[in-house]
Amino acid sequence: MISLRFRDPNLPPFSCAVVGRRRRVLDLPLIAWLTVVWMLLWGTLSLPNAITGVLVAVVVCLVFPLPQVNIGLRLHPLGIARLTVRLLWEMYTAGVKVSHQMVDRRPFRAGVLAVPLRCRSDLMLTATTIAVSNVPDSSVVEVHRSQATLFVHVLEADDPATPERARQGVWRMEELVVRAFGDRAEIARVRQPPPQPRSPR
Repeated sequence: MISLRFRDPNLPPFSCAVVGRRRRVLDLPLIAWLTVVWMLLWGTLSLPNAITGVLVAVVVCLVFPLPQVNIGLRLHPLGIARLTVRLLWEMYTAGVKVSHQMVDRRPFRAGVLAVPLRCRSDLMLTATTIAVSNVPDSSVVEVHRSQATLFVHVLEADDPATPERARQGVWRMEELVVRAFGDRAEIARVRQPPPQPRSPR
């Protein structure tokens, strides 16, 4: 007899277990992606095609099972909403700032700041890097994975308030990213005070 289990604590997120003679884990996002690929290959969006795609995807996952990998991704709806709002606001205000600098004839001196992070997982480090780089007036030019440090290019580096403001912005973005996608250990880390920055390059 074959049964499906969705609430097994040993399962990774968004997965279910097929329990029969052998236990198989079905990755639901992978099945959805394989179904989309199947429909694109046939070039027809129809219910029979979708059902066939799901069946083929399930068979592929059962016959060629992938090893279980827990990447530490957790989805927190409220955190995702806060991160989205913050990103949109930062992109708007930074875009206005950059536009103003383009028409301003005063020379601006750019610089690179080292910003140590509190998160340690590769996933959170990558997500924070992407979020910071999406803001127009700051971009990540280098990442030190072993030290969990971002080197961020900022404008108006000659303003004495810019370094601290830029670091606070990165730390705020890191906290929002971790609260949107991190596990309990990472969320506990971002509750701690930010680490002291290293000497500038």
